[in-house]
Amino acid sequence: MAANQDTAHAQARRTRDVEEHVAHYVRLFNAGDADAVNELYTEEAVAVWEPGKPLSGQERKDSVRDFLAAGPTMEAKIRHAYVTPDTALLVVDWNIETTDKDGAPERFEGVGLDVLRLGGDGKWRYAIDEPFSEV
Repeated sequence: MAANQDTAHAQARRTRDVEEHVAHYVRLFNAGDADAVNELYTEEAVAVWEPGKPLSGQERKDSVRDFLAAGPTMEAKIRHAYVTPDTALLVVDWNIETTDKDGAPERFEGVGLDVLRLGGDGKWRYAIDEPFSEV
């Protein structure tokens, strides 16, 4: 029974860590800190911020920088978190408010599927960021 309690405690800790990762991401996003946001992704991460157009590498990093330059704000709430010792699958309800190139308000919302991996440094990072899933 003690082993099951240890496993349950470890699982709860990992889930809290993933929840904090998402909250931290939102804070950095809302602050417009593109460099810090990009640090929350694995080097080979894939993001699909426009349906059917996956981005990775420098193209993904540049997309973050360009989008955050408009000063968007985000809210995100984890609907489900499935966490193993080194991988997490998140289902996230989110919305973003920003302005378009002409200064008119825009609002985006969706249900995202995110895959995170735990790095050797103990930090969770996005490996796959797909905000427009069809859950």
